Amino acid sequence: MRQQPRVPWPRNCGPGRPVLNTAADHITVLTDAIAQIPVAYRKDLLIRADGAGSSHKLLDWLTEQGKIRGRRVEYSVGFAVTEKIHDAIKLVPKDVWTAASDADGGVREGGDVAELTGLLDLSSWPAGMRIIVRRERPHPGAQLSLFEERDGWRYQTIATNTPVQPGVQLAFLEARHRAHARVEDRIRHAKDTGPGRFPSREFKINRARLTAVMIAADLVAWTRMLALVGDAEILAGCEPKALRYRFLHVPARLTHGARRRRLRVPKSWPWATVIVAIFANIAAIPPPA
Repeated sequence: MRQQPRVPWPRNCGPGRPVLNTAADHITVLTDAIAQIPVAYRKDLLIRADGAGSSHKLLDWLTEQGKIRGRRVEYSVGFAVTEKIHDAIKLVPKDVWTAASDADGGVREGGDVAELTGLLDLSSWPAGMRIIVRRERPHPGAQLSLFEERDGWRYQTIATNTPVQPGVQLAFLEARHRAHARVEDRIRHAKDTGPGRFPSREFKINRARLTAVMIAADLVAWTRMLALVGDAEILAGCEPKALRYRFLHVPARLTHGARRRRLRVPKSWPWATVIVAIFANIAAIPPPA
């Protein structure tokens, strides 16, 4: 029997292992995400991503989206700390570094920020892009580059097209980007919702389950953002299992009377007052235009 030639699969590719995190993937996901937002709220967008988002193709696409009439699109993405970045950091005067901020707007102890835009050649990148660097003393056991080991600081950089504005400090832009880390929480919550427990060996059945899980994850994320605020903020930090027990699985009854529907929550339920506040927040959301 004639032996068939063996053709190697590309790296990170093969049966069941497609190439992930390409610029085309990011554009597809962002297009679908923007389409979910009501038209009236698409006029002022902030797109955040980690270092995988700092590609020419994606940033060029975001720049073009910002040129759509009546829309402003700003981005904040991680940027690789290369040798050119190291060389630019060496040129930053000591008095240029300013204190970094934490998520609450306070001073971040041991952290400083500075801008590298004027020290780099960014002519090949979209117009208006800025590079901001943060330095911090590394925690014990941190993985450091040779440059960081010699310098004694750990550096992280971001790229943004937010223009220079009065009152908008570098510390705010850098802290705004770090808030992107909540994505990790959203991913963990989605995993806890059920995508790791597929019910069948049939691909179509599992795909249907995955679609339902992703819809549920979206609904929970939007509920956290829009409804778990104010008096209901006590449930905002709950993991999915606790949120299901305290809110989603409450033993309530839906009753009808006087041409109205009422959701009756047991008064003895520990979070009855919070649930009332959640539904009040949901009722206050204006209908999409």
